[in-house]
Amino acid sequence: MKKRIFAVLMAGMMAAGLNVGAVQAAEEPAEDLSGEVYVFIAASLSNAMEEIQKNFNEQYPYVEILYNADSSGTLQTQIEEGSRCDIFFSAATKQMNALVEEGLAKEDTVTELLENKVVLIKPAGGETSVTGFENITDAANLALAGESVPVGQYAREIFTNMGIMDQVEAMEINEGKNVTEVLAAVAEGSNEVGIVYATDAASVADQVEIIAEAPADALQTPVLYPVGMITDQEASEDEIAAAEAFLAYLKTDEVLAVFEDYGFSPYRAENEKAAEEEAAEEAAE
Repeated sequence: MKKRIFAVLMAGMMAAGLNVGAVQAAEEPAEDLSGEVYVFIAASLSNAMEEIQKNFNEQYPYVEILYNADSSGTLQTQIEEGSRCDIFFSAATKQMNALVEEGLAKEDTVTELLENKVVLIKPAGGETSVTGFENITDAANLALAGESVPVGQYAREIFTNMGIMDQVEAMEINEGKNVTEVLAAVAEGSNEVGIVYATDAASVADQVEIIAEAPADALQTPVLYPVGMITDQEASEDEIAAAEAFLAYLKTDEVLAVFEDYGFSPYRAENEKAAEEEAAEEAAE
């Protein structure tokens, strides 16, 4: 009787166009990957990556994703000093390129995945005469990330190109070791204005307000987030496979949609954008 019931169920599933394996895959998490994966992430990615980790673990419950979130410059130094790391997700190409040149990052795995914007913020409801980057020196003080931090480097590029670097350096500056510290300093009202990423400002929209985006002609370096594998001598074959699976997962449309929810934009190279625009024009003709 059991065989007959099973045969009937199988026939019903096939009639419905279902595949038994597909049904099992949809209902059961994948169990073929396991181990610890050490992922170094730029601080500005923290919120999105927490959600992504939970989604990944629904498919791979036996893989433990261990995040280390800080400024990309600090993470680069930790990797150079031998800290265990499988994947590096930087907030700038400078740090990733350095690790590639040093033979620590695997060049053929590196992808420029996301794009962000640099913005000037103030505390929510706070008063300031500052209306943009051009008169930032009117502020009593400024929260600014350090020179080794990507957002701090972008800010200094803006000031240099605007010809106001000397005036900014003469200001009272509260220097943060990463973008999270800068955001907190402004959110709690310790500083009149500060410079962070648009995604950071959006994450605490009830605590800070965006005054202005960085002028396009002043910030000529794209704010890109590359991700890639790091050579981990301590990782087992299973852990390397798990890290490769997580890196591949980060590039999926599902995950890119999560990043977009947090304010990031999937990065497309100029040649890809041109090709898409050309295709759209041809389709319209």
